[in-house]
Amino acid sequence: MSSDEQDRPRKTLTIKKTARDAHAEAAPKRVRTGARARLVAQNERTKENLERQKDPEGYQQRQAAAARAARKPAEGGRGEGPRGGGPRRGDGPRGAAARHGDGARSDSPRPSEGPRGANPRRGGGPGSDNPRAGRAPQRAPRLDDQYIAPATPAGRFYDPFEDDGPAPDFAPEPDYDDAPIAAAPARGHEDARQHAPRVEIRERRPREPRQAERFKVFAPCPQGLEEALTAEMQALGYDDAEAGRAGCSFTADWAGVQRANLYSRLATRILVQVAHAEISHEDDILELARDTPWERWFGAEQTLRVDTSAIKSPVQSLQYCNLRAKDGICDRLRELEGERPSIDTVRPDARVHLFLTGHTATLYLDTSGESLFKRGWRLDKGDAPLRENLAAGMLALAGWDPAAPLLDPFCGSGTILIEAAWIALGVPPGISRPFGFERLRGHDAYRWRDLKDDARARILPQLETPLVGYDQDPQAIEFARNNAERAWLTADTIRFEVGDAREVQAPADHGWIVTNPPYGERMATEQDANLWRDWAACLKRNFAGWQLHVITSDLTLPNQMRLKPKRRVPLHNGALDCRLFGFELVAAGYRDA
Repeated sequence: MSSDEQDRPRKTLTIKKTARDAHAEAAPKRVRTGARARLVAQNERTKENLERQKDPEGYQQRQAAAARAARKPAEGGRGEGPRGGGPRRGDGPRGAAARHGDGARSDSPRPSEGPRGANPRRGGGPGSDNPRAGRAPQRAPRLDDQYIAPATPAGRFYDPFEDDGPAPDFAPEPDYDDAPIAAAPARGHEDARQHAPRVEIRERRPREPRQAERFKVFAPCPQGLEEALTAEMQALGYDDAEAGRAGCSFTADWAGVQRANLYSRLATRILVQVAHAEISHEDDILELARDTPWERWFGAEQTLRVDTSAIKSPVQSLQYCNLRAKDGICDRLRELEGERPSIDTVRPDARVHLFLTGHTATLYLDTSGESLFKRGWRLDKGDAPLRENLAAGMLALAGWDPAAPLLDPFCGSGTILIEAAWIALGVPPGISRPFGFERLRGHDAYRWRDLKDDARARILPQLETPLVGYDQDPQAIEFARNNAERAWLTADTIRFEVGDAREVQAPADHGWIVTNPPYGERMATEQDANLWRDWAACLKRNFAGWQLHVITSDLTLPNQMRLKPKRRVPLHNGALDCRLFGFELVAAGYRDA
């Protein structure tokens, strides 16, 4: 450093304090209060309680020493208050605050006043407009201070970190529902009763379940099975089922429609009525079909087929009526969706049935698809096969007990015995086949799967009673065994054997014989004209006590067998007009007079 620099007076930078800075220095430092201070105090109290429990004598000694240490500085500062006198003995924090109501500040904190003294930041001077200016100021507690609980009346607790004074005494909340008492209530209570809002208590009612949409349903069946089908539907839970011409009508929601398809053994289809009106001309059918909301069930992306049938209808051409119904459906979908559905007469996605009777027309949506008698297991067929729903209907009309033995001496491809096995095991007839409603719009595949899973869970594992079938044709027995295997039936469920009906033996003391003997086309191949007489002799000899039920189109069969039927039920096997004859077999038999 040069000499010039040494001789030059050194300049220093000084910052003058402003009035604002002086005021900030004079103000007391901010002390943390609130939730954190409360938490710290709570922890300290918890710690003291633990010490008191562990070492009660040592804790009392420490507390006494701390009280003596805190009392010494307080004694030296007495008499310095604004009135020259310290707090009288027994005064609590409220008494000290009352005597310092003029707002004068004491020079030292008084322990007897407790932590509820006035805060210096609250402006306790006589000229202050603070509503709490009448309290004696006191230093706020710090975290490292030894807290001494103030002397308080019994039953009261003063929070050491609360600077707002003691909590006010609130009047108890009035009970507006109580009856008036004899004594006059306080003024505040009267005002509370007059101005308090009355709360209306309403009982919560359970929400009513949403009612599912119900449909009118018609289930056609072979003629002669109407009463049996009605009894079956009522057993399935459709209490309003009523027998009609070649079918049964009832109401159901959409889940009930699915259940009817799955469980019905006698119905041919399940048809849901979607429109019905009176007509006077074929063009009325076009308007009826156009006004029906088909877009709810199917659209232009699906294929369509329309079928028409009539009973005593004055229309001239059923084919023209069928065309009018199809045009009305396609016109509506083209107007709404810009395209019309394609026609498929073999495997359509949607089927519509138009039924005409008198001067009325009814449109049905077919929910079954293929006929319900197609169970999905009969691929091998013999000569003149019997439909599955007709076989199940024969068992129902015969009154067969699933716990009793069953014999079919002319079993053919095994239709009657396989249907009987499914009935006895509780297998739903539609468990292994698809349905038309599965291809319609809005189909709930998960609900349908749950319905089928529930049905599978109810299937019995095996049968205890014998089911026996005989036939002279070895190929027919092979067909029957293949069909039983596709129906998920084991070999011990049904016993199929090659044998002559005139030589079979009874597998039990009592049971049922339900059979479809050869007649019509099958009878043309029979070479033995004495078949019925020899078979009747075998029945009388070996099956006394059994019940015999035979379906045939030959109305002279009872005379040829020399048996008198107890029951005759008209049935239709396809186009053949047949009868189901019922006999009770005894040793002597029933002979014609």
